[in-house]
Amino acid sequence: MSAQYAWSERLPAVAEGLERSAVSPLGDLHPPAAEAEVCRLEERLGLELPHSYRQFLLFADGWGSDDDCCLLRVHEVGWLRDVDPMIAEIWSGPKPEDAWSVPDELYFVYGQEQDSIHYRREYVPDTLLAGYWDDGVALLNPHVRTAEGEWEAWYLAPWKPGATRYRSFWDLAMDELELRFRGSAGRGGTGSSPG
Repeated sequence: MSAQYAWSERLPAVAEGLERSAVSPLGDLHPPAAEAEVCRLEERLGLELPHSYRQFLLFADGWGSDDDCCLLRVHEVGWLRDVDPMIAEIWSGPKPEDAWSVPDELYFVYGQEQDSIHYRREYVPDTLLAGYWDDGVALLNPHVRTAEGEWEAWYLAPWKPGATRYRSFWDLAMDELELRFRGSAGRGGTGSSPG
């Protein structure tokens, strides 16, 4: 049984039918995707989506309309290597000074203690592109999954030395909402678990 992610509690203006543009500084939340659309996306990908992301799409089929600041709609979502191959190539290419894979003890660190340089370049082409913001990309990594089926989520930007990683899409989204709504200082990768 999957956890229920309370998108309507975190974005109450949408649940109450108020102006969608008032909900997110990123822009309008789109109407929900249909279950059939989400199922077609999963068939196209050949994988079941992580629960928090799937539930988000059924709540709102993306947000924002600016190409530089949005979460993609169901029909736009795809593997980074296919949707934006240039980004996949830039961030996955080995660098001579760190051509080794990051060891688990450095990789599986989340929150304030995380060093964004410790991401696994070899995973980049296989990530799912979920959105763009602040000159960066929001990615979901199917190589790292929780026991509940969540995929690791990444925020990758050219002004960062690597990826800020989260345990789930929910954690990435909650961190972003906190940053946008409360003026929090930076993407710390802390997130919050569903309640």
